[in-house]
Amino acid sequence: MNPIKTYVIGHRNPDTDSVCSALAYAELLRLQGRQNIEAARAGNLNQQTEFVLEALGQEPPRRLADVYPRVGDVLEGQPVAIDQHQPLVAALELYHRHNIRMLPVIDAEQRPLGLLLLKEMTELFLLPTRPDEMRRVKISLNSLARCLHAETLVAFDADQLQALDLYVAARDEESFGEWLQGIDQAHSILLCGMRKKVVAASINAGIRVLILTGGSDLEPGLLAKARQKGVSVLTTSLDTANSCWLTRLASPVAALVSPDFLQVGRRELLSDLRLKMINQNAVGALVVNEAGQLEGIATKSHLLKSSPVQLVLVDHNELSQAVPGADKVEIIEVVDHHRLGNFHTDRPIRFCNQPLGSTCTLVANLYRQAGLTPTRKIAGLMLAGLLSDTIILKSPTTTNIDRQICVWLAELAGRNPETFAGQMFAAGSPMTTLKDARKLITTDFKEYEVDGRTLGLGQVEVVNFHFFYERQQEIEAELKKLRQEKGYALAALLVTDIVEGTSLLLALGPQELPLIIGYPQQEENLYQARGVLSRKKQLVPHLLKIFKN
Repeated sequence: MNPIKTYVIGHRNPDTDSVCSALAYAELLRLQGRQNIEAARAGNLNQQTEFVLEALGQEPPRRLADVYPRVGDVLEGQPVAIDQHQPLVAALELYHRHNIRMLPVIDAEQRPLGLLLLKEMTELFLLPTRPDEMRRVKISLNSLARCLHAETLVAFDADQLQALDLYVAARDEESFGEWLQGIDQAHSILLCGMRKKVVAASINAGIRVLILTGGSDLEPGLLAKARQKGVSVLTTSLDTANSCWLTRLASPVAALVSPDFLQVGRRELLSDLRLKMINQNAVGALVVNEAGQLEGIATKSHLLKSSPVQLVLVDHNELSQAVPGADKVEIIEVVDHHRLGNFHTDRPIRFCNQPLGSTCTLVANLYRQAGLTPTRKIAGLMLAGLLSDTIILKSPTTTNIDRQICVWLAELAGRNPETFAGQMFAAGSPMTTLKDARKLITTDFKEYEVDGRTLGLGQVEVVNFHFFYERQQEIEAELKKLRQEKGYALAALLVTDIVEGTSLLLALGPQELPLIIGYPQQEENLYQARGVLSRKKQLVPHLLKIFKN
């Protein structure tokens, strides 16, 4: 199984605070001795965040489309497999040596051809339902020779797979000829010691394969007769009893497997594998890579294994905002500054939640509590997240701790907060940089549940409302589509002027919304949200109260 990997990750619509706090907290955990830690993001970066990362020389964190457990996550080690041309006896040796019950059969390119089950092989050779099944073998002459460690004296179609009946020449010489006429000589294998008359009669009858046991040889005259009659002849030093047993185990494994087997890719979801195994009543599945080569065997026990992925959530604590699949893996920590949502764990975890202006403030405090000083780059990242989420310390969510931390980080980063913030917001306003209205709305967009209804709320900062008015109709039309597609009770975009410290709310909801929303209506679907800067602290509690009532 793969080693446990821990991702520090923000919400699905990552903003600067979300991304920067993930990078900074991942670094803090590494400094504290945690292994296999990596910062990640659950969505595309907005332009403000791209500017910050580029200005500070920081590579963007890896994007995770989802963290659903996949088949490849729970595979362990290299699979034991067998080449298609190997005899069954080699398969039995592998079963015993590795204590396994399933054995993939592969070709020369490592592609699976089928799956040998020990139970089925045992039933086939030890529990036949009819006597004729006991003697029927599927072999090639070369496979038979390898299995018996035999010398090939005469060979016809040595690589051809044939279905033959196995007999032992145990009768007396007088009755042997009569018995020989009662079998299908052209489709039979006969094991015999050096009994000259029996051997001669078998060759004259055109037996398909003759195996001489006990190291017996064949005189030149009979060899020539065998070539004339099309009889393949092998000689082995083994006695007749062992030769008989091994002949039954000489079938190439490719002849014993069905092409109808369950095959999955290593990137396939474990949940999908579970459904396939149930629907097909399969005991296992062969796992292949993109080239179709065997990488492992997945069994029902693998479905019970936990994913090697762990998450540390930053800047959110609700699964509806988390990377898809977060509910299927272990969440070991949360570092956040938002309200508590619908979050449950199987065991106690570290949960850091404080009413601060940004998650970066909280992470910076954790550095101070640990007695660690962030590097210039990490301090710059946390400063950027703090300034972004507090709207340059003007948001009502801003606390004295945010202001103190801002001074500390600015000194460490060697940056003027006002100048840095001005550059950030100028570079990152989606109102002027994003031409696609849907992307503009959803760049910083979150969902909230209240009494079985969902509210979808986006926010965008501007330096004035000029460009918003130019694009108002376009944005409103796209907001209407989004509400219909998602079934939102309310779909809204909070447009915040960070210079004037006020907002406009473009909101589409029920018909009675203008009567209950509590904000002055400027025009249809547009409301004046004077002094509202924070979606989290001001807008969301207000709207949740309205829709709950």
